[in-house]
Amino acid sequence: MSATHPIGTAQYLSTRFAFLITGLAMSAWAPLIPFVKARLAIGESTLGLLILCFGVGSLLAMPVTGPLVNRYGCRRVITTTLLLMCVSLVCLAISPGIPGMAINLLIFGMMLGATDVAMNMQAVVVEKASGRAMMSGFHGFYSLGGIFGAVVMSALMWLGLSPFHALLCLTAVLLLMLAYSAKDLLPKNINESTSGEREPFFVLPRGKVLLIGSLCFVAFLAEGAVLDWSAVFLNTLRGIDPVYAGLGFACFSVAMTIGRFTGDKIVNALGGTRVVFWGGLCAASGFLLVVLTPFTPTAFIGFTLVGVGASNIVPVLFTAAGNQTSMPMGLAIAAVVSMGYAGLLAGPAVIGFIAELSSLNVSFGIVALGLLALAMSAKKATHK
Repeated sequence: MSATHPIGTAQYLSTRFAFLITGLAMSAWAPLIPFVKARLAIGESTLGLLILCFGVGSLLAMPVTGPLVNRYGCRRVITTTLLLMCVSLVCLAISPGIPGMAINLLIFGMMLGATDVAMNMQAVVVEKASGRAMMSGFHGFYSLGGIFGAVVMSALMWLGLSPFHALLCLTAVLLLMLAYSAKDLLPKNINESTSGEREPFFVLPRGKVLLIGSLCFVAFLAEGAVLDWSAVFLNTLRGIDPVYAGLGFACFSVAMTIGRFTGDKIVNALGGTRVVFWGGLCAASGFLLVVLTPFTPTAFIGFTLVGVGASNIVPVLFTAAGNQTSMPMGLAIAAVVSMGYAGLLAGPAVIGFIAELSSLNVSFGIVALGLLALAMSAKKATHK
């Protein structure tokens, strides 16, 4: 970052707002899914393919966003992608037909993926300038936005607003937040290279970046496992009523949000290596508790432990991606975010495939083994 542009409280707050806006926009889509299914009169398989467009869009945009930020700055990229995300979010309620919805979800996913990379690049720069851990707090605002976005949308529709008008209300708030914070987003090229050469738009991850990305894949896989399969597990293997089966994910989400808001103090006190090591062990213990004990209360405790353990692993790994020297920062963060989200998107499908061949107990056990391997790799991934 150019020394002519000092980084202080305003840049710290603008980074928080970027994470919060993104979390709000992303989670607003979830309550719309039943309405989209009914409006388009489609079945589960077609709906699944539409949702896949969202994931494909994110993965297409992530690898090329780092070089774009280095050429045009965080402010231009984040502002542009968030504006387009808001437009596509409103269009989700009115997109005509299946092709229109597919295209809109692809664009929405692309804007979300690009914003995710760009705001994490800004977060790395702001954190470096501060000299202390801040990444967990930034991701905490993303988690907070994820909770409030779904709650606000559901509440607005419960009050009688149509999905379209509910989205208009939420989007108006998002645009006000963006207008307030955009001026303090980092405006300059943040490429630390002085060679004057432009970075390529895509390179395969290498060196430590490949290791960090692989660990992010495991961490996001664990999150996806709880998101997509915890309710199924509690209902089919623990006999919990479907109405209450979602409480497993609720326990995980609350624990993760609290963990991220306290994470900066923990990382500053213990260091990133210990946080990844003990976090991996804690999350693995949570999955093993869920699998190995047949009691409902211990399952809820287990999912809570997964949230506590996983809460600060990804923020620390993103910081490590920004601090490594084997690749330029922009390309490194883009690669790590892409590999992580591949775990979130593809992982649950793999878990379902393994469960079909054996059981969800086996699937969750494999995730636990992956988290143990993550913990053992903590030092190698986080040390410069």
